[in-house]
Amino acid sequence: MLTRSPPPNNPIDRLTEAGLAWGEGTYARLAVPIGAAAFALYILLTAFTAWFMPDANWDMLPYLAIAEEGTYADPQALHDYAYETVKAGVSAGDYKALTDDGGGFRSHMTENAADFHSLLGMYRIKFLYAEVLSSLSHIVSPVEAMRLVQVFSVLLFGAITLAWLRSQYALALAPVAGAVLIMADFGDATRASTPDLLCSALFVGGLFAYVRKREAATAILLFLAFMARPDNIVFLAIFAVLLVVFRQRAWGALAGFAASFVAYFAISHWAQHPGWWPHLWFSSIEQHYNMDGFEPPFSVAAYLKAFAASVVRSVSVNSWVGVSVLALAGWYGLDRAGFRLDRRAGILLAALVLGVLAKFAVFPIHDTRIYFPNLLPPFLLLAAPLMALWGSASHGARHAAPQATSGDKS
Repeated sequence: MLTRSPPPNNPIDRLTEAGLAWGEGTYARLAVPIGAAAFALYILLTAFTAWFMPDANWDMLPYLAIAEEGTYADPQALHDYAYETVKAGVSAGDYKALTDDGGGFRSHMTENAADFHSLLGMYRIKFLYAEVLSSLSHIVSPVEAMRLVQVFSVLLFGAITLAWLRSQYALALAPVAGAVLIMADFGDATRASTPDLLCSALFVGGLFAYVRKREAATAILLFLAFMARPDNIVFLAIFAVLLVVFRQRAWGALAGFAASFVAYFAISHWAQHPGWWPHLWFSSIEQHYNMDGFEPPFSVAAYLKAFAASVVRSVSVNSWVGVSVLALAGWYGLDRAGFRLDRRAGILLAALVLGVLAKFAVFPIHDTRIYFPNLLPPFLLLAAPLMALWGSASHGARHAAPQATSGDKS
């Protein structure tokens, strides 16, 4: 049986114990403002690094190209525009890393406009991101437009997260949300010039609207998240099926899925997307230099090899598997303790988990950024039962205090 620690015998021990007791009591009284302020500071710091310490990734080139296809119809002119724009917007060292890999893929694309143009169908499908970049490029430089999108997305993501926690009376847990974001490589996602973070901010906004039963906002935000990254159709399909099977009324989510389902085929055709298997081959099996007319026959062996390689890399290199397992462990522990999610939230949690698994099965790729939209929302859903557990434990501790101080007298 646990016994109470003996009272401190010297002034230093007494002073230390008094200091710890004061700090504990102060934090307990000010947990909400401290939590909110700490998370807000983390978001502002992350936005700062997104603008002043961006990551120069190769995908900048095709994204800038698709944003200005209407202006540069000729493949060579479009190629020259993309490369010259990036050269003007990044350091000389970064530009060399993007364009010269010793005769490999990047070196080839630097010299071959036709092959570079053939890849654009895989990027053109991210319609919303391209349109946003095109619009902002009339105000700031194209590279600065990419950074501006990232900063906006960071701030929007942080604001929605704080609003979600506030609605659950769980702002005291905001530092935990920040820790989850750190584990989920939020910083890397913010510095990369890709549509992933914009999609994540819109996605989290749509889920928050669903939890709050704001159906119109749910439909609009989930559809916009899909338009930023159409692979979200996987989650939306699973979510819609679960809502129908469990007869949960949520017309906003169903409308968002229906609109996305129709738009998926229209955008894929318009964007001249190469198709699921050629795209998977390029991303997870072998980088093909020219995607025009590239239609490799489907191979179960090649798919399984790509799947196995992505599993190994996901577990050993990336963090999304660990973050997902941690969320499941939290849900299981709270459920076993009697602090359960309500029906509406439970369906969403199931859809988020199944969505990650299904997305990996359909398109096995190891990068955490692909699954990032699904990583934080489970923890936000668990905030309410966790606060209830916290309150219950505090209440029980106050009632048990007289007995806890007696110790073992046997």
